[in-house]
Amino acid sequence: MTLKEEYQASLKSMDTEEWLDLHFYRPIGFLWAKLFAKMGISPNAVTIASIFLGVFGGILLYFRGDDYMWLNWFGIFFIIWANTYDSADGQLARLTQQYSRMGRILDGLSGDFWFVAIYFALVYRELDFGDAMYDNAFWYQNQWIIWALGIGAGVSHALQAAMADYYRQFHLYFLKGAEGSELDSAAALTEQYKPLSWGMNFWSKLILFFYRNYTANQEFLTPRMQRLRAALKERYGEEGVPPQEFRDYFRQLSRPLMKYTNILSFNTRIIACFISVIIDMPWCYFVFEIVVLNLLLIYMILRHEHICKKAIKYLAQVK
Repeated sequence: MTLKEEYQASLKSMDTEEWLDLHFYRPIGFLWAKLFAKMGISPNAVTIASIFLGVFGGILLYFRGDDYMWLNWFGIFFIIWANTYDSADGQLARLTQQYSRMGRILDGLSGDFWFVAIYFALVYRELDFGDAMYDNAFWYQNQWIIWALGIGAGVSHALQAAMADYYRQFHLYFLKGAEGSELDSAAALTEQYKPLSWGMNFWSKLILFFYRNYTANQEFLTPRMQRLRAALKERYGEEGVPPQEFRDYFRQLSRPLMKYTNILSFNTRIIACFISVIIDMPWCYFVFEIVVLNLLLIYMILRHEHICKKAIKYLAQVK
């Protein structure tokens, strides 16, 4: 296999890749993946390293003032570095065939750790130092505002990222089949959860408990998608993978939405975060999360549910 072919094999799919990822993070991640493969480092170890880098970078965004701006730039650098590792862990897993549910869950949690650090850093930055528009006395007297914005942004972020990932995995399911997607179901996860013992399998059961609830919330917000999945399962068995004709049809409908899943993932939100820090108005980032990205999320949910409704009708016509 040539180097170019190896690089292509390290990608999820061209349908779901974002421009900035393809031209920046994926090439760098591929180089990291090749190096880590030679060193015998596992994808999970790379993910854990990314958590430390991202959290450290997020903490550095706390500092404000001309004398400390270099710390903000270092914070930005470490967060970007962490994201190259976040890209590398998945590419390494695909190149070395080291797939695991634990790896998927850990990979999903890594970005959450970064942003928890970022949100707390930005809230306390406002309370301790103020910003270009409001001094710290204003924020201290109105602490509930910045805390409400920070918590609201954090909750919004968690929901946005979860739904973006779910729609991406559903698209990959039709593009590559069950083996090329990480699409799960709460019912299947419950069956795996029940036999585990809190005494003998504490950590596995705990992680599966949270992951099952995470998946159940995704399913709750996508009722028509669940009807489509049920119809596919009833007609085509447990895997529910339909013939190529239907897969191509759904992919054609779903592909235009992939750009919205990318906006709700990492790059757009972190660029907005960096800009808010550079212009010294961190609260603007929280407002962007709560208003702009939530409106986009609502649009995406409604649009995808409409697509699934059309797909259910089309499925009846497929032989």
